[in-house]
Amino acid sequence: MRAYFLLTTVAILGINVVSFFYLPEVLWSMVVFGPLILLGLYDITQKSHSILRNFPVLGHMRFLLEEIRPEIYQYFVESDTSGRPFSREQRTVVYSRAKNTRDTIPFGTVEEVYETGYEWVNHSLSPKKMEHGDVRVMIGGPECKQPYSSSILNISAMSFGALSKNAVIALNQGAKMGSFSHNTGEGGVSPYHLQGGDLVWQVGTGYFGCRDKEGKFCSDRFTDNSSREQIKMIEIKLSQGAKPGHGGILPAAKLTEEIAKIREVPMGLDVDSPPGHSAFSNPLELMEFISKLRELSGGKPIGFKLCVGKRREFIAICKAMQETGILPDFINVDGGEGGTGAAPMEFSNHIGTPLVEGLIFVHNVLVGYDLREKIKVVSSGKMTSGFGLVKRLALGADICNSARAMMMALGCIQARKCNSNVCPVGVATQDKNLYQALVPEDKSRRVNNYHKNTVDSACQIMGAMGLGSATELRPWHLMRRIEAYEIRNFSEIYEYIEAGSLLQKNKPESYARACDAARSDSFTAIN
Repeated sequence: MRAYFLLTTVAILGINVVSFFYLPEVLWSMVVFGPLILLGLYDITQKSHSILRNFPVLGHMRFLLEEIRPEIYQYFVESDTSGRPFSREQRTVVYSRAKNTRDTIPFGTVEEVYETGYEWVNHSLSPKKMEHGDVRVMIGGPECKQPYSSSILNISAMSFGALSKNAVIALNQGAKMGSFSHNTGEGGVSPYHLQGGDLVWQVGTGYFGCRDKEGKFCSDRFTDNSSREQIKMIEIKLSQGAKPGHGGILPAAKLTEEIAKIREVPMGLDVDSPPGHSAFSNPLELMEFISKLRELSGGKPIGFKLCVGKRREFIAICKAMQETGILPDFINVDGGEGGTGAAPMEFSNHIGTPLVEGLIFVHNVLVGYDLREKIKVVSSGKMTSGFGLVKRLALGADICNSARAMMMALGCIQARKCNSNVCPVGVATQDKNLYQALVPEDKSRRVNNYHKNTVDSACQIMGAMGLGSATELRPWHLMRRIEAYEIRNFSEIYEYIEAGSLLQKNKPESYARACDAARSDSFTAIN
């Protein structure tokens, strides 16, 4: 192709030289051909891209098509059910409910109901009616002086930095309208979080909003921030599904002077939170830290978030609860499927326990140590619909958080550019030219609509099942086709252990080894 390009270039130049004497109008063609020739000459001489050296000018089409590949797939290739990570059908139901438009489907399901993996719940011939008030959950144990009445669906952790200020404003205003909570993410409490909606302040390993000059936890700063009336609960982030064991990442491209000031970090560098906490180093110290935060906050609910990794480590935490008598008010379980944050591919794809298995495991261990009735369990990860909400409640959660569905309620189109600062709809960017297109007054209503309609859907499903309360949901309510001619409920697919069974000498075989290896004074195994 280089030879063809050079011959073509010579021919074009030759024609234009001749035309100079006989047909000067042809010289106007160089307005088009001139830049292309210069581009081709640059392509041939540069040494970074072999494709451009071999295919000058035309080679740029490869990079262009690669850049718009997600859009081409989304608009022209994917079916209603094949899109990833969220299908077109899942996105459509979020958009419909956010806009309060028709969310019904015509002509039957497009799901392959006889395909392995298909899931459903069975209805009752004695249906009941459930309302929003029937599914609120009180969070706060005996040591909690300011318990919080939570919706069963809330906004999951997304920081100012990961999201634009207009997106944060819209989310918090929507939470205020619908009386549900908004998790700040680990970036601290920004002015844009303070729009009147209930907040869950997430304290990550960077201690943004409660750090000293060395980046360590500062009690005085924490007390000042946690005393805000709008902050209803505090969540210690141990790990997250997008990058468990890695620490938070805010790319330098998305770091503005305002964000740097809020987080108290220098400009021009990626903001990488440490992978682990410096305020504690073992399960016993974690319990003491929980007790300390509860005291400093004036008795607000304190919990922690984790993506399940090594089983013995969570068991070690439960042993520390037993020994100290200090309990978190809630535990937020995230799935290893990844989320809204920027993350290395390997961490999103292959690190951490997926949500279903992680949620069931945490529920089981709490049951096995007779702690389940004292601690509320939150599920985070890839929930878009009323059925998804019901599924997580049936598997062991008390409430559910959603991040990406809330982003879609804001207008997210799954462009998957969250880490690049070029989000085309202004949700996950700090580029003013992009985020100013997102109008909080409009999008906040959509966030509220999505929340209301999704909770309504969950209530309708539970009512159709003949249930009068979300607390009646059990794993055996949820069905799955595991083979072409075999159907099982989730209590048959997954093991659910008996209350107090991990306190007995003869423990369930599948948990015995991890229990024996766990120690309350260390996250490492007993030799």
